[in-house]
Amino acid sequence: MAVNEMLLAAVLGLVVGVAVGFAIKVFMQKAREKNARSLADKIIEQAKRSAEKLEKDAYLRAKERFQKERSRILDQLRRREKELAREEDRLRKKEKDVQRRENQLKERENAIKRKQNELEKERERIVVQENRLKEVVDQEIQKLEALSGLSRDDARKELMDRMIAEARSEAAQMIIDIRNEAQERAKWEAKEIMAFAIERMATDYTMESTLTSVSLPNDNWKGLIIGREGRNIKAFEAATGVKVIVDDTPETVVMSSFDPIKREIARLTMERLIQSKNINPQAIEQEVARATKIVEDNIKRAADQTLKELNIKNVHPEMREWLGRLKYRTSYGQNILQHSKEVALLAGHMAAELGLDVALARRAGLFHDIGKAVSNDSEGSHVTIGVELATRCKEHPVVINAILAHHEEAEPISPISVLVTAADRISGARPGARRESLEAYTQRIKKLEELGNSFEGVAKTYAISAGREVRVIVIPDAVSDVEVDMLASDIAKKIKESMEYPGQIKVTVIRRLIEQSSTDEFLPGKDDGKNVQSVPSVN
Repeated sequence: MAVNEMLLAAVLGLVVGVAVGFAIKVFMQKAREKNARSLADKIIEQAKRSAEKLEKDAYLRAKERFQKERSRILDQLRRREKELAREEDRLRKKEKDVQRRENQLKERENAIKRKQNELEKERERIVVQENRLKEVVDQEIQKLEALSGLSRDDARKELMDRMIAEARSEAAQMIIDIRNEAQERAKWEAKEIMAFAIERMATDYTMESTLTSVSLPNDNWKGLIIGREGRNIKAFEAATGVKVIVDDTPETVVMSSFDPIKREIARLTMERLIQSKNINPQAIEQEVARATKIVEDNIKRAADQTLKELNIKNVHPEMREWLGRLKYRTSYGQNILQHSKEVALLAGHMAAELGLDVALARRAGLFHDIGKAVSNDSEGSHVTIGVELATRCKEHPVVINAILAHHEEAEPISPISVLVTAADRISGARPGARRESLEAYTQRIKKLEELGNSFEGVAKTYAISAGREVRVIVIPDAVSDVEVDMLASDIAKKIKESMEYPGQIKVTVIRRLIEQSSTDEFLPGKDDGKNVQSVPSVN
């Protein structure tokens, strides 16, 4: 019994414990739910406040952007209104100007109409006067026919014959005047172009020879240069290819060669040997090699500098090398590279005056004598060699033609070729540019005088001004005034055909009457005729 009661009490206690635990669990669950709802309400409330704040900030930013955009648009509108106002003002001014011009045109048109009316009245008055004059002329002609006994047709024929004869004479004189005027005009324009081209440049001329002298510190150096049994001078001549002249000239040794490049190498070598104070065959070979390198560098530098000065590009390397060698070439004592540069500049200036290709004119002028750089080492004229070189290097056809045409070996295919020829003659004819031997000068003067004396009716011919002018005195009874002009032209033509000369030669023909006095002295009378002709330049 006691056990059963104990079991019952335990069961009841267990049930009561379970019930109390369940109740406590339910209570705690409710408490957590209440806390969760409270927390959720707080979060919701906080979210609402954040949303309201974000909405308010967004509204303020949007309102601020709206205000800025509105201000910008208003500024644009104001600027546009100002521009439109200025445009309206300009249009109003232009409209006023057009109106003013229209009024001026109307006034001018009215003035022209008034002038036309006056002219029409004047024309009618002139017609009336012409009719009256015609009646008077007819009456006078009838009176003249009655007095002269000639009909109108006969008088008209006789008058026309006389007028035709006078017109022919006047026409012949006019032809001569027009021809002279055209010649003078052409000469003046050509001289003006050439003079302008020459004025734009200036060139210093240096005369060169086949000899080069080197100064020595003292005459004792001559023995060192010759060496024992002449071995030094023989080695020097063999290495340089020049002739060394050691004579009685104090403190000077002379080197002779027709090749200016070899002569320059020899000069540099000799100066270097004197500076080093060491002359022997081995030192000579070393110095010759060094001098050769210096000359080759100078050749390259001269070509580059020339092409840069003239602004000439795209030049074949072979043409460039031979161009530099022109620095050491001369013709009649004139440096060919300097001559070629001058021809290039003159041709370029004249091409600019005539509206031609300046760059091509300079290129043709620079290379017109390029064959002279090769001619010492090749057979044939420098023109043929230059054409072969330019063709091989694929130069411009005008450049090749200029090389041929400047010595009249081909007809010019371009005005540039003619300009190069003229520039070449100008450069060669300048005072001091070239030198001429006394024998050649004497022969030229003599030939000019013989040529003038070969014409019929010539009494005496004088070549003056170093052959730049020929004065021809004719026999007055053998040559008339009309024939003086023809004689001067014929002499000038024959000089051009039979002679080569630099520059121009002026031909002056003088017809002078002379009277014999009682003492058999011939006194000058008066000039019956005088004519001057200039022969164009021929190289």
